[in-house]
Amino acid sequence: MAEHGNLLLGGLGVSGTEEATYRALLRSGPSTLASLAERAQLSRESLRRMLPSLEELGLVSRLPGRPLRLTATPPGVALDALAARRQDEVASSRAAASVLMAEAAVHTVERPEELLEVVTGGDVIAQRFYQLHEAAQHQVLGLVKPPFAIDTSRPNVTQEAAMRRGVTVRCIYCPTSFDSPSMLANVQRATAHGEIARIADIPTKLTVIDDKFALLPLTSRSVTVESALIVHSSALLDALISLFEVLWRTAAPLDLATATPGATHPDALEQDMVSLLASGMQDDAVARQLGISTRTLQRKLQALFTQLDSRTRFQAGFRAASRQHQQDRASL
Repeated sequence: MAEHGNLLLGGLGVSGTEEATYRALLRSGPSTLASLAERAQLSRESLRRMLPSLEELGLVSRLPGRPLRLTATPPGVALDALAARRQDEVASSRAAASVLMAEAAVHTVERPEELLEVVTGGDVIAQRFYQLHEAAQHQVLGLVKPPFAIDTSRPNVTQEAAMRRGVTVRCIYCPTSFDSPSMLANVQRATAHGEIARIADIPTKLTVIDDKFALLPLTSRSVTVESALIVHSSALLDALISLFEVLWRTAAPLDLATATPGATHPDALEQDMVSLLASGMQDDAVARQLGISTRTLQRKLQALFTQLDSRTRFQAGFRAASRQHQQDRASL
């Protein structure tokens, strides 16, 4: 059996055997089941039975290829995520993370190739996406475009929890993101909770957490997300952050009203209509997001052009924004 002395993670729902196995994997680096079982003083069958629990806790993940090899989730990610689920244990988990980071320090220096981590399978990618949000402490940067590994019909409650902790969230949405019927409602909810949103054509999906980790697709196929790359602190991560900042400076603000999609409140509907159309989104996609027909959208758009004395969507968007700014100043 594995040694259970000096345990650190009991308050986070990790058993003694699970923690001893995780720490053995931290010290050894990526390992086969046989090698890890020997280091953790377990039978191979016991380790195989424990593997689903270790994955559910977010402590280990599988590397692609055969034979099966396991790699340990970096303590800064794994423990922060577990602690976010159990707020009462935050203080003790931070101390535990420091100890485990010290144990992993020598191994990390010796293996710089582990600054890149490959994650395979849509469900596993979704789990790591949410886990990274749970671990966020300062900021989240996002480039959002399809396809999605997560369920976009549901709001990202882990991001909302991060914003309640004071995490700053900035996201740039590709217009095709709004082909998903529920995306507008989710973005409205996210911005109501504090997300700063912009819209632009973007080259890839990307999530950056605290300048420490980035998650992005490993392949460029546009149908499904089956593999992803997690980039740890490195020159590559710095380049990805720089890419986001360049795109952010040129992206258009996505100033959406918080009214329910399909509602008839004229100011909210007009604001959303102008923002979505000015982004370059097609009429049918805008109509679908607003819960109205394409014919109704075109009729309302023509009325808005007449009202604002505009010939183009850009003019309408600019003049509508100017009018709103004047109204805001008048109300002060």
